[in-house]
Amino acid sequence: MSAARKKPTPRTASSIISARLSAHIALEPRADGNILAWFNGYSVGLGKFSTAAVEQAQRLRTGLPLTSFSAARSATVREVDLLVRRLARSGLLEYRFGPPKGGNDQVIIEPQMPEYWPQVAKLAANDRIVLSRFAYMRRRGDEMILESPLAAALFRIRDPKIAATLTSLATPQTLGKLRRQDGFPGAELIGLLLDCGMLFRVAAGSSGLRADEGDDNLVLWDFHDLLFHTHSTEGRQANPLGGLYPYADTMPPPPSVRATWPGQAIDLRHLLPESPNRGSSALNLFRARHSTRDFDDNDPITLAELSQFLDNTARIKAHWENRADLGDGSGPMIAYTVRPYPSGGSSYELELYLTVANCRGLDRGFYHYDADRHALVPISVQPQDIEAQLDSAIFAMDAPNSPQVLITIAARFDRISWKYSSIAYSLVLKNVGVMMQTLYLMAADMGLGGCAIGNNNIDRFARMTGVEFHVEGPVGQFALGRAWIEPE
Repeated sequence: MSAARKKPTPRTASSIISARLSAHIALEPRADGNILAWFNGYSVGLGKFSTAAVEQAQRLRTGLPLTSFSAARSATVREVDLLVRRLARSGLLEYRFGPPKGGNDQVIIEPQMPEYWPQVAKLAANDRIVLSRFAYMRRRGDEMILESPLAAALFRIRDPKIAATLTSLATPQTLGKLRRQDGFPGAELIGLLLDCGMLFRVAAGSSGLRADEGDDNLVLWDFHDLLFHTHSTEGRQANPLGGLYPYADTMPPPPSVRATWPGQAIDLRHLLPESPNRGSSALNLFRARHSTRDFDDNDPITLAELSQFLDNTARIKAHWENRADLGDGSGPMIAYTVRPYPSGGSSYELELYLTVANCRGLDRGFYHYDADRHALVPISVQPQDIEAQLDSAIFAMDAPNSPQVLITIAARFDRISWKYSSIAYSLVLKNVGVMMQTLYLMAADMGLGGCAIGNNNIDRFARMTGVEFHVEGPVGQFALGRAWIEPE
């Protein structure tokens, strides 16, 4: 007698990727066919669309499957594709990964860069994959977040089984082995994570995971340094940035002066000279230093003044060499330079890039300062990137006009991380502070105006220079020009 045949287990529908509006975004169709996207009291025009496309766009509140629109289909579908792409470029979309007909979201993909669009990397069953050492999971509100400073999007994990699968990827596994695990989310999600840099392929037999991931420059980065670099700058994260007073409703502002420590204070005031040395040039410079946000467009800085300014603040004055101290005398010879400001370990990893808006004798454009040759080297960039650089500086300074010269301080990260462990990025920021003060004091000495700027867009800088953000990137900015003086 033959055994009874086992009834096949019903297969659940595979999950799909859908585009939908972020929760804080609202679409407003106008009578003339134009569509506006509203968020936080601001609006963005998306263009004019047909009535059919506008009706389809309303489904973006719950989600439109990415497979439902394609340029190869009807005119309406092509319009919807155009609208969705424009929303994506403005960073107004998120992407749902879950069952095709409603149900709970398994994963929500939240872009961190405006150009992000979900792509699924192709995988074979024998491909070995592992979590990136830069990927990490944390709680945000009541959700688990998977993110990485290398990724253009973060993943809000809603399904605990998916979170468990991801933790198993702390060691390399083949896709075929993953498929056999309970709660396997599907190859499509694995492909999304691989494309985004959360996962990466490992060659068979390889054990050097750090060396396998990315290029030699990425090997030099510690996790916390790269995370801080991307999350304290613009370009690769979507968090609010700048002076937004986020805790104004939570707590009062901290006092400007620290509370006095208990104990008998030693009064130093009586030790000051009766007549301070007002002739001290250093004292005068420190007192004259201030931030200038308004520049005189009718009397711009000259190329000769800019040359003197750069010579006195950043030019290489000498070269020297020394052997790396590895304890046994076998260390390689390291080249060093001497410059006008101090630098941790004499690394001098900082480079100056100038966005020139108004300088007499110098064309508008983007330049690198060659500190060895004392020369400005033009870099070909798109005009809109120059405008974006200057507009960002105006916004950051809350200024009436653009700086005449915007100095971007960039770091060659390998120069300092090759030697220092755990404190490399911290040293970069300390060196930036030293350079900022040097620029301020020289501006005051030359009768020019200057202002430090806290914002940097690392993605725009990478686009303008063609250099990957983890190889060389902006860590500070300084506005320079001739101050506008209100007539008496």
